[in-house]
Amino acid sequence: MSVPEQLVFDLPTRPAQGRDDFFVAPSNALAVAMLDKWPDWATGKLALVGPRASGKSHLVEVWAARSGGQIVPIADLAGADIEALSATGPVAVEGVDGIANLSNRSATEETLFHLHNRLQATGGSLLVTGIDAPSRWDIALPDLASRLNAAEVAVMEAPDDTLLSVVLVKMFADRQIAVAPDLIAYLLPRIDRSFEAARQVVEALDHAGLSKMRAITPRLAGEVLKGL
Repeated sequence: MSVPEQLVFDLPTRPAQGRDDFFVAPSNALAVAMLDKWPDWATGKLALVGPRASGKSHLVEVWAARSGGQIVPIADLAGADIEALSATGPVAVEGVDGIANLSNRSATEETLFHLHNRLQATGGSLLVTGIDAPSRWDIALPDLASRLNAAEVAVMEAPDDTLLSVVLVKMFADRQIAVAPDLIAYLLPRIDRSFEAARQVVEALDHAGLSKMRAITPRLAGEVLKGL
């Protein structure tokens, strides 16, 4: 007799975003050190770059908590009150490398250009994030492109085994799932070496465990990985 699958609702998870929740490893240590240098950035601006789901947003949250800065997704920047936004001093704009995909691209680039200049004039700091370095971003406004290219660049590399293990455990913990070491040991050699792959596997295992009403074990992981 087969076991009926349980109906699963995709409820939002609440990832831990504190400084103590971020694991410093060789692949991200330089980026962490460069953020920790704030407010002594040589140019007053820093680009934090790295793969998707590599922890950039987590570091931005930590930086904002320490600096008192504001965080704005690039999609929400156009039309922002630049004077009010820059009044606190530090500002982080996330996902700037995706600016070319916005329907209001021109207005967004103009706003970011004026925000940059305002912060430079008032002694504020600008933190921008993306996957690649600013020199590879598709920025149509030449003056904005040249200013972003002048930023220091903090690079988060692909994770090693130690960091990927910690990330997997954290991703499960963010979903209130405690996992045994043998599960992590099983997954490490079988998934792509990226944070995005880890996220997809954790999400799939969480869904499979709930729907099949089974514990998340290496055996279940083997079944799920075949489906991925």
